[in-house]
Amino acid sequence: MLYTTEHIIIEIISAIACFILVRFMIKPYQLTGKTQYLGLPIGFGFLGVSYTVSTIVYSFFNFPELGWVQLFVRGFAFLVLAITYFFSKAEKNARLLWKIILALLAIIFVVMTLLVTVVSPQVSLEDYRLSYFVIRTFSLFSLGYIIIHTLRNNRTDAKTVASSLGFVLLAIEQYSQLIWVVDASYFALFGGLTFRLGSLAVFLYITYKALYGKRDDQNN
Repeated sequence: MLYTTEHIIIEIISAIACFILVRFMIKPYQLTGKTQYLGLPIGFGFLGVSYTVSTIVYSFFNFPELGWVQLFVRGFAFLVLAITYFFSKAEKNARLLWKIILALLAIIFVVMTLLVTVVSPQVSLEDYRLSYFVIRTFSLFSLGYIIIHTLRNNRTDAKTVASSLGFVLLAIEQYSQLIWVVDASYFALFGGLTFRLGSLAVFLYITYKALYGKRDDQNN
């Protein structure tokens, strides 16, 4: 595969950015103990894991098992993020449902990961490409829901608009990956990866400003 080194570097940077985001995003839960604050750090944590697995895949070419894990974990991350935004304005009873769904998602994730690890070596490359297309399409729709949800609830708040931009850039990356799997276009591949880095930079800026912006303003 061409440009493997560049691809690995981008995956490493993406993983590091996601784990930094998790560190930032977990603080509201640590302060309040409310489970509704767990969705975002869990979602970005899974994204970070998927980028870490991608780094291993492109570094050691252990494709049959890890390629499937990478694909499944990334799709699962976007599912968690979409569900998080769905319950973001939920009332008390709905928050209980969110806790139940969170527990079920954890069980499903463990079971599916085991199945993927065991079954994937027996599946053909064509089946992987089909699964890749389906999961990327699902991820794109999940991101589309998040974008619509955030803009519909508050279009005037700067942080909301900025977070929507971050998810738009992630959606463009998913669309670019669909083009990559169909046409094997390196322009689409690395164009998408560039949009991903831009998205993570936006999220890092938002979370930093949310946690430390007021403190910096006071010091100034």
